[in-house]
Amino acid sequence: MNDKPQTYLNHRRVNPLFHLFVSPILIANVAIRLVAAFDEPSFDSIWATIEAAALYGLAFSARHMALILQNRLISQEERLRLARVLPDDLRARIPELRLGQLIALRFASDAEVPELARRCLAGEFATNDAIKRAITSWRRDTLRV
Repeated sequence: MNDKPQTYLNHRRVNPLFHLFVSPILIANVAIRLVAAFDEPSFDSIWATIEAAALYGLAFSARHMALILQNRLISQEERLRLARVLPDDLRARIPELRLGQLIALRFASDAEVPELARRCLAGEFATNDAIKRAITSWRRDTLRV
């Protein structure tokens, strides 16, 4: 496991198998099949193109479903953490936080999250990325999809 501290600059997760191998090969396969179908149109070449597109769609869909599940889990984990660390005045406002805000706040330390949550609820952050940029004391999150 990497012991390097997590920051805004290194927090994004790249899954080498998916992002650098599977996805590029499946996209290239669709392109190759499309070219072949245009060069020599036939039922087989068109069907091969459809199959290639379906295979890429399957890989993309599987990744997308995993990300949706991850976001649901993060949402629940963060709501529980916020209920534990926020002061009473903010605790009652946890349901007002949007999913993207909860996802961004997961990187903030327990000591820093109350002020960031207050700023979120006050509408200070235009984007979820702005929340992440405001974090000074990062919590590592290495169990991401």
